[in-house]
Amino acid sequence: MDNKRDSLYSTTCPNQADFSFDESVAAVFPDMLARSIPGYAGIIAQTGLLAARFAQTGTTLYDLGCSLGATSLAMQTALAEKQRNLNSVLEESYRILAVDSSAAMIARCQSILDQRAFKSSIPIQLLETDLEQLPIRNASVVAMNFTLQFVKPDKRDALMQRIADGLQPGGVLILSEKICFCNDDVDRLFIEMYHAYKKANGYSDLEISQKRTALENVLVPDTLEQHERRLQQSGFSSCHVWFQCFNFISLIAFKRPSSESIESLDKSVRDSAR
Repeated sequence: MDNKRDSLYSTTCPNQADFSFDESVAAVFPDMLARSIPGYAGIIAQTGLLAARFAQTGTTLYDLGCSLGATSLAMQTALAEKQRNLNSVLEESYRILAVDSSAAMIARCQSILDQRAFKSSIPIQLLETDLEQLPIRNASVVAMNFTLQFVKPDKRDALMQRIADGLQPGGVLILSEKICFCNDDVDRLFIEMYHAYKKANGYSDLEISQKRTALENVLVPDTLEQHERRLQQSGFSSCHVWFQCFNFISLIAFKRPSSESIESLDKSVRDSAR
């Protein structure tokens, strides 16, 4: 499927509508992400590697807010490579569930999966539903790459609690977000640097301004401290920032393993080192 260049905000829009994940956005989404999020390709690739490291056999890996499936495909590829390295035939013991509320995104994601030359026995199942309606069950990895920021602020605590409750002991959450800062000077600096980054990638001042207006009531960022507090209150034993560029971060949060899962994880690490 051809990827079009993002020019959605290149002409003046007097009556600026709120940003929406509709077909017009889906058609240019890969270019939009590549030119709008510092380190995006690396975050997706490393999400796959982290998922392969912590995936537990017989569990589900969730990609929440999957859009066009980049994270799901990264997880599938990394898991398949892990199994090849271990000379294992257990690829079918994992399942990836890719979830998005946008019909346009799910439809394009399905087309991408259908056209992909690489075929894996690790299935990717697509589900179109609101995250507020989604049960999380038997998960070892949950990835949310730039998704929580679009969830209504008063719904975020409950969603994070369901994720924590649905993770197996030893499971992880990979959470990537645009953040804001309590210090106004720092916040202004990183916003200015982010806009400079977008200009360096070919966006005009008009495009940057209009996109920001469109997102104002849709993308509501938290501070890092808010994320950390929410994760702790939901039951995660620890969380750590493993990537940051300007006002974009990615965290990994751990659900404390039971003694049995620690023994299983230790065995997995020993086996992978052979």
